[in-house]
Amino acid sequence: MTSRYINVAAAAQKVLEDTVLHISESLYNKTKMKAICLAGGVALNSVANGKIVEQGLFKDIFIQPASGDNGLPVGAAFYVYNTLKKQKRVFVERDTYLGPKYPEQDIVNALKKYNLPIYKSDSVAKETAVMLTNKNVIGLYQGRMEFGPRALGNRSIIADPRFEDMKDIVNEKVKFREAYRPFAPAILADHCKDYFENDYTSPYMLLVYKAKSFAKDKIPAVVHQDGTGRIQTVEKEINPRYYNIIEEFYKITNVPVIMNTSFNIKDEPIVCNPEDAVRCFLGTNIDALVLEDYIVKKTDIDMSKYGNQEDYRHNRGQASKH
Repeated sequence: MTSRYINVAAAAQKVLEDTVLHISESLYNKTKMKAICLAGGVALNSVANGKIVEQGLFKDIFIQPASGDNGLPVGAAFYVYNTLKKQKRVFVERDTYLGPKYPEQDIVNALKKYNLPIYKSDSVAKETAVMLTNKNVIGLYQGRMEFGPRALGNRSIIADPRFEDMKDIVNEKVKFREAYRPFAPAILADHCKDYFENDYTSPYMLLVYKAKSFAKDKIPAVVHQDGTGRIQTVEKEINPRYYNIIEEFYKITNVPVIMNTSFNIKDEPIVCNPEDAVRCFLGTNIDALVLEDYIVKKTDIDMSKYGNQEDYRHNRGQASKH
């Protein structure tokens, strides 16, 4: 990538940010309302969204996590309910885990199909945290899939953010993508202000905040080159399993942050069912796979028996039918 392309991209982003801030300020001056709702594909621009928070005009900022075209059914449903059916406009979004959930037997069947050891942990959060501290890259599959483009702990690849080279390891050996691509810090919500300059909740990974100076040394794998992070604040009430993993990691390391990215490789969709997760695990250099309470480690299997990794990156459509 040449400097020309870099400069064009930076200029486009700057124009977008200036435009969004101008519109939001104009809306505030016109209405004096302290809440704003963002929609459309531009609302997925987490850097611009973070600038609106920094602007300080609004007390509440709502961004539906599937704010692009994939969220159109949500708007259509509310149009029918509110406008055509004349129902009261009441809406509380508690989480975005609205996708498919598969029974435990599907997990067992996927492990058996690929001759993987079946080990069910009775302390999966603690074991996962320990693996993270040993610099293992982990594929995390649990519960219902996320609705929207962000992986928020149910179909995620997670790692220890304290190692600066971790982002290169995951980009090159797991995601097979460009080295400049960043990763998100998933942080216990109560500790957001400790590491970043803002503590406005960001459960859907749609806001970018400036990291505090010490955070660049403490969690270098998730602080971008410009000193920011696209954060996900994690609350126990919303995703207790994910929260427990980060909490156990915090108990061991005194760092309430883990590295999070979507459970897929470049140009592939996020894994959906247990077999998708197993194939991605076998087709990459992910060190361990956590399927609900089941744990599989590469160190416990003879990978030479599984042939070429690339074989597991193709024909995923057959595995994903449900």
